[in-house]
Amino acid sequence: MKLSVEISMYPLKDEYIPSIQDFIDRLNRHPDLRVITNTMSTQVFGDYDLLMDVLKQEMRASYEKHGRAIFICKFIDGDLAPVTSSV
Repeated sequence: MKLSVEISMYPLKDEYIPSIQDFIDRLNRHPDLRVITNTMSTQVFGDYDLLMDVLKQEMRASYEKHGRAIFICKFIDGDLAPVTSSV
């Protein structure tokens, strides 16, 4: 089963950008996931079990390394990643 997740992270500290970037960088280290980042959120696409395991692992790592943060997540079944064309 495929899963699509949209995540917004809000670290509860003044210097919030390094915490967000670290979380995104760690998500990008998982080659079986597709990660798309924009200024509002990060979208992650992949196998349901793998994606849920990665989110569990990386969210915990963020809390342990950077402290308190709010994660807002939207989940929908299926792979809704935009199709990229090769021109």
